[in-house]
Amino acid sequence: MPGPLPGAVLFDRDDTLIVDVPYNGDPRRVRLMPGAREAVRLLRAHRIPIGVVSNQSGIGRGLLTEAAVLEVNARVEVLLGTGLDTWVHCPHTPQDGCACRKPAPGLVVEAARRLGVTPEQCVVIGDIGSDMGAARAAGARAVLVPTTRTLPAEVASAPQVCRDLPAAVRHVLGHPAAVRRTA
Repeated sequence: MPGPLPGAVLFDRDDTLIVDVPYNGDPRRVRLMPGAREAVRLLRAHRIPIGVVSNQSGIGRGLLTEAAVLEVNARVEVLLGTGLDTWVHCPHTPQDGCACRKPAPGLVVEAARRLGVTPEQCVVIGDIGSDMGAARAAGARAVLVPTTRTLPAEVASAPQVCRDLPAAVRHVLGHPAAVRRTA
């Protein structure tokens, strides 16, 4: 039996919405992941707010600027054919020990605040364990959409796994999808 619709859906950016190009600051190199436009279209049709929560340690490493990250994000919106409701990124390196870098909950908590919902009303869709960890730490639901880079242990420990982005969104919307749930 489907539950209530989420208050918001928060996507990871790299290897979830777009093909990961490490430390990409060039909007011309942005390519959507398969199904990204359809996934966003489905959420828009249900008027569910959409956000992106993304680690961008290239900023802290001096490989990217804030402006370059914003330019890449703007290109993502052009390719998706719609603006998203919030973008939140962590500019820190793993060594900084911040509260925002996934798997810490900070990005999810901040995106929820900006969207006017609680973290518990959010669903985080991502491709790796740190996305699932951030959702769990914030009290949000999590759905993993594995890629070739997703580790087998990350798939095994994910609360819900879907084969692609449209299936993940259909699942979140309460429609049948190929989902594996963990106990």
